[in-house]
Amino acid sequence: MNVAVVGASRDREKFGNKAVRAYHAHGHRVFPVNLREKEIEGLPAFRSVLQIPDPLDVVLVYVPPSVTLRLLPDLAKLAPKPKQLFLNPGSEDDAVIARAEELGLSPTLACSIVAIGDSPANYR
Repeated sequence: MNVAVVGASRDREKFGNKAVRAYHAHGHRVFPVNLREKEIEGLPAFRSVLQIPDPLDVVLVYVPPSVTLRLLPDLAKLAPKPKQLFLNPGSEDDAVIARAEELGLSPTLACSIVAIGDSPANYR
């Protein structure tokens, strides 16, 4: 499964980094998305989801709602659209949820690490 982690970080204490490590440990192809970093956890980082060369099955979002709102139109441009969009705690608000649904993105409001049967506590 191809997974983009928007808000991926080099800081191992941040959930965007823990998600990169957790999904990679579970055998998924992980594409970190970060505006400033070139590499995260040994994986090439992308400045935008639009730069990722492969179709995305899942997108995990770890950025504030104001940034998430700006991201949603790019996700809607992807062909095919991702099958699942995880809005992790702190990345969503009512406007984000409404806009995602309007764009046909079907957001899931949950911790994406827990969703794969793991815990962020395992990635200290």
